[in-house]
Amino acid sequence: MGASEILGVAASVSLLSGWRLYLCVFATGLAMRAGWIAMPEHLHQLDILANPWVIGVAGVAAVAEFLADKVMWIDTLWDTVHTLIRPVGGALLALAIVDPHDQAWQIVALILGGGASLLTHSAKAGTRAVVNTSPEPVSNLLLSTGEDVATSGLLFLVLAHPVAAIGVAGVLAAGAIAVLLLLRKLLGKLMGRAAKPS
Repeated sequence: MGASEILGVAASVSLLSGWRLYLCVFATGLAMRAGWIAMPEHLHQLDILANPWVIGVAGVAAVAEFLADKVMWIDTLWDTVHTLIRPVGGALLALAIVDPHDQAWQIVALILGGGASLLTHSAKAGTRAVVNTSPEPVSNLLLSTGEDVATSGLLFLVLAHPVAAIGVAGVLAAGAIAVLLLLRKLLGKLMGRAAKPS
């Protein structure tokens, strides 16, 4: 993998970890353990993700997140708890992917990885909070399942074809920004409506 592919993978995994952190750790570790992805020599610090214990714990946590995310309001509670965890996890994943000898890139990866995870986490949590106001449970279930499928598919694409990672990162970032802008506009309308006298 070249520098652009490494940065693309780091950005994509960080953005996806804002949706499903444990799935990202599990899939990356499993892909490394199975030899599906060959990391450059300077990324030996990522070997910890291929540790069977790390894969096992991440797998159990991914199943817990999968189940919690399907139940209305429990998903919002889960997202609230993970408002700090996902950005830190995304930052650490990005940090682990860059060259450990280049401190400038490490700081950039840490800041951008955490910011990218926070961006997608905020879009996800905000969207789920709005969807949870709907009285029917089907929209929540469909949205959660869509996130599962999208995260799994994009992780596979990024790990199998690192060249596509930069495009995936761009689309994820643009989509998250668009969702946040839409949520802001919706919140502004709701606040304006609530402020009007009856």
